[in-house]
Amino acid sequence: MIRVILIMHEPLGAALVSCARHVLGQEPDLTLFDIHPSDTPEKRLPDILAAVCAAPPAQTLMLADIYGATPYNTARKALDMARSQGYDVELLTGANLCMVLKALTGPRDDFHALVRSVRASAERGIVRAGDAP
Repeated sequence: MIRVILIMHEPLGAALVSCARHVLGQEPDLTLFDIHPSDTPEKRLPDILAAVCAAPPAQTLMLADIYGATPYNTARKALDMARSQGYDVELLTGANLCMVLKALTGPRDDFHALVRSVRASAERGIVRAGDAP
């Protein structure tokens, strides 16, 4: 089982979930943590860590929006704590709709291949008009 968790500045995460619902035609199988302006990593860390370590055990891909910002810092702390407990967790930043969709529809038989695919989808999704076939 692969778990997908979005940790993003409010309202970006909710907007990406809404877009994924629209594109996929169903409720996306992910967990969202909207980070509010008053949130600190210490305030949100327990809930995020609980989601990463929830039963049943799962490999977990966390997507954050901006490297170095509160969502990333919180996710990074959860990543480090979960890994220290033996959980298989990855964190990618710069999340966009292409990445969210790939995380939800990519290969489910190889977690690390999925992580590579999600990361590559970010770059493939950036196309200069006129350069596309």
